Amino acid sequence: MDQGPNERLAAAVRASGLVPADSRGVALLSGGPDSACLAAGLVAVAGPGGVTGLHLNYRLRPDSGEDEATVGRLCESLGIELVVERPGLAPGNVQAAARDARYAAAERLRAERGGGWIATGHTRTDQAETLIYRLATSPGSRGLLGLAPRSGRVVRPLLSLGRDETRALAEAAGLPHRDDPSNRDPRFARARIREEVLPVLRELSPQAERNIAATWRQLREESEALERLAVELTGGPVAAIDGTTLAAAHPAVALLALRALAERAAGRPVPLNPGRAAEIVRLASTAEGGEVDLGGGVSAVCEAGHVRVRIGADAAPPPAVLRVPGACRFGHWALRAELRERAAPEGPEVATLDAGALAPALEVRAWRDGDRIRPLGLGGTKTLADLFADARVPRSLRRELPVVISAGTVAWIPGVAVAEDFRLASSGPAVVLTAGRVD
Repeated sequence: MDQGPNERLAAAVRASGLVPADSRGVALLSGGPDSACLAAGLVAVAGPGGVTGLHLNYRLRPDSGEDEATVGRLCESLGIELVVERPGLAPGNVQAAARDARYAAAERLRAERGGGWIATGHTRTDQAETLIYRLATSPGSRGLLGLAPRSGRVVRPLLSLGRDETRALAEAAGLPHRDDPSNRDPRFARARIREEVLPVLRELSPQAERNIAATWRQLREESEALERLAVELTGGPVAAIDGTTLAAAHPAVALLALRALAERAAGRPVPLNPGRAAEIVRLASTAEGGEVDLGGGVSAVCEAGHVRVRIGADAAPPPAVLRVPGACRFGHWALRAELRERAAPEGPEVATLDAGALAPALEVRAWRDGDRIRPLGLGGTKTLADLFADARVPRSLRRELPVVISAGTVAWIPGVAVAEDFRLASSGPAVVLTAGRVD
C-alpha cells in the first residue's frame, strides 16, 4: 500500500532516529518546501504541542514579508506555535551573519520552551552541495563531514530525502510554501553549485546525489574508526603523548591523536594539517625538541620525548624575596634558607653556601635570557640556557624554575647548578637553601 505524502514525511523523520515521539523542540522554518516538509514530519511524530516553529525575517528582500506570511499559514494549518524574529544583521558576510543569528535565536527559544532539539530542513541535496563546496574550498577530510544528522542540539531528520522529493511531497500534501529567489542568485557559491554543478553531475549519473551521500556516510564511519584508534593511542584524556608512540603510529592516526590533544586543551576546534603534524612528530623524536604554532594562541610543545599543548604564553611567576634565614613562595615552589654554624657541602638539589658571601636578602626570580653562572667546579662561566640544555630541562619548565640571586649574581638553580662564587668556606657559618614543588 502506497504511503501518502504526510506518512512518507513521518516515516523519514522516524527513520532518522533523531526526534523521539514524546519530545519537544524547535523547527527552523524558512518558508520553502524543505522546511514545510520538516514541520509536517515533526508534527506527525512529536505532535503539534511538541513543535515550536521559528522564522527569522532579515528583511533583506522586498518580498521577505511573503516568506513570513507563508510560514504563518503553514503553522496555522499544522496547529503549531510560530515565533517570528526580525533581527538586524551586521555588514560583511550576510549569509554567515544570518546563519549565526538563526541558530542563536533557535537555541534561546529551545531553552525557553524546554525543548531537546533544534530541527532544520536540510536534505540529501544540501548535503551533496556542502560536500562539493568544501571539497573545493577546504583542504582535508574534516570539512567534508559537515551537515551531519546531529550536531549538538541541531538535528537534520530529512537527510534521507532529496530536494526534488521534498518539493513533490510538499505539493502533494498541500503544504504552504514558496521559493526564495536568492537561492538561484549566482553571486552565492552554493547557488552556483545548485544551478551549474549538480545538474552536470546528474547528467553523468542520475544517482549522483545518492552516491555522494553514500560516500559521505563511508567517510564518516572511517573517521569515527580512526578517532577511536587515536583515543587508544593517547591512552584516554591525557595531558601529553609519548613521542615514540606517535612516531610508530600511522600518520593519519598520529594527526588525529595530536588534534584531539590540542582540542581537549583549547576547548574548541583546532586546525591541524598533515605537514604540521609531521613536524610535531619529528620534533618529539629529537633530544632538543621544539614548538609548533597551531594558530589562535595554541602551540604543540615537544620536549623530553613527549608532546603537550600550550595555550597562550607561559607567564613566569613574579619575583620573590628570600631572607636569610627565612622562606618564600615562587610560583609552584617553596624555598627556605637556614643559617647553620656548620654544614656539609651539598648540591645542586640542596645548596650549602658561604653565609659571609651571601646577601642578607636574596632575590628569587625566573630565568632571563643572558643569565650566566660560574658553576661549582667548572672553572668558567656558562649561560643558564646551556645549563638547561645539558641538564635536559624541558623548555616549557625553564621559566618556572626558581633562580636565586645574591646582589645581582646567580647563586643557585635548584637541581641544576650551584655557583662557585658562594663556595662554602672551610670555617664559618653556612646557609642551606632548599626548594621543593608544592603543587
